[in-house]
Amino acid sequence: MTLTALLAGAIFFCQAQTTIVRDSEIESMVKEVNADSLQSYIRTMVAFGTRSTVSSVTDKKKGIGAARNWVLSKFNQWAAASGGRLTAFVDTTTYPADGKRVKTDINLGNTVATLKGTDPNDNRIFIVSGHLDSRRTDVMDGTNDAPGANDDGSGSAAVMECARVMSQHSFPATIIFVTVSGEEQGLLGSTYMAKKAKAASWNIEAVLNNDIMGSNNSNETNIIDNTRVRVFSEGLPFYDLDKQGKQIRQFGLENDGKARQLARYVKEVGERYVDNLQVVMVYRNDRFLRGGDHSPYVENGFAAVRITEMNENFNHQHQDVRTDKGIVYGDLLEFMDFEYLRKNAAMNLANLANLAKSPGMPQEVKVEVRNLTNGTQLSWKAPAYGKLKGYYILMRETTSAVWEKKIFTSETAVNLPYSKDNYFFAVQSVSDGGNESLPVVPVPGR
Repeated sequence: MTLTALLAGAIFFCQAQTTIVRDSEIESMVKEVNADSLQSYIRTMVAFGTRSTVSSVTDKKKGIGAARNWVLSKFNQWAAASGGRLTAFVDTTTYPADGKRVKTDINLGNTVATLKGTDPNDNRIFIVSGHLDSRRTDVMDGTNDAPGANDDGSGSAAVMECARVMSQHSFPATIIFVTVSGEEQGLLGSTYMAKKAKAASWNIEAVLNNDIMGSNNSNETNIIDNTRVRVFSEGLPFYDLDKQGKQIRQFGLENDGKARQLARYVKEVGERYVDNLQVVMVYRNDRFLRGGDHSPYVENGFAAVRITEMNENFNHQHQDVRTDKGIVYGDLLEFMDFEYLRKNAAMNLANLANLAKSPGMPQEVKVEVRNLTNGTQLSWKAPAYGKLKGYYILMRETTSAVWEKKIFTSETAVNLPYSKDNYFFAVQSVSDGGNESLPVVPVPGR
């Protein structure tokens, strides 16, 4: 065999083995995420004194109204340079007194920026969220200072930085950047938005909710670590579980709901693009005794996860600013790690970009189960939209938390020499640039 032939064979082999690629545009965007920008956003948010949902909406310098108008001004600043792709507004509603955490009727507002997709046939929506409101120990105190640097200035800053960078690029699908209000009063803003989306039949494929993601140390254990971040996801679906339960139990899909698939995707793509960051999946919808703005989306049938720092410090959450026995309490700027926040924001951006650049998910994904075989026959139909290179067949052992093998094909049916009884499978669409859709687990069928 000639040297030329040997080299050609080696090149073919390498290409055949390469199923993970970094999109150069996404790499460039990730590098644009800036720790100083994130710090400047949070410094401004803290300067509003309080961002309590029950604080003033008319004061121009203090309170939730001033804060949400400032976020809107930043969104509009970036919109002006976006070529018309980005638009923003404050989506308000009157929330009546509930006798719980809202004593009198309030003007509830989410600051929303929409980066419209360029493909008119692609109605997919991807959402990144953080909550703008802050709180003191007394959640009903809307007057005194509540800095909220990390809870959730960090998540709101990440949303803003994603909007700043991504508004300079175009994507086939639509991305929504939102800083919600009312989280501390009972997930009010996100519930309003999720219900609105459900009523209007928005095609939301993924929601990344960011809440408390900018500090690297914990109280009690004193662990300091800025190399890991958690993603919380439900296993069994909250929405229509009674209707889906039989199939889930029959096929052992307790670990393969929409949110769990999204969590796996967030881990793989995040670690692909962001160095020195491990995305740790937690098999719970949220932490004990706490709730997050992803839950209303989950409860309305959308795939949504919560992204949170690895080691929380409860001395700096829901605490009045004070010093007691030498311990400083309060959610202050000085306890932030902006390099950690940069990595976590970049991880969000990489996932949003990869999703919004991907083709649609494959349709009608099925596995043949009529015969007793030691192989697996999969078939599916092409996605409804997007430029398609082909598909990845994903495999993992039934005990594995993550997908272990990727097999590329340009066909819409495959016969695999792996037993359908011993593995879980899924199929995802992939673009020429290597951008993958969310995976679809097959259901039995011909």
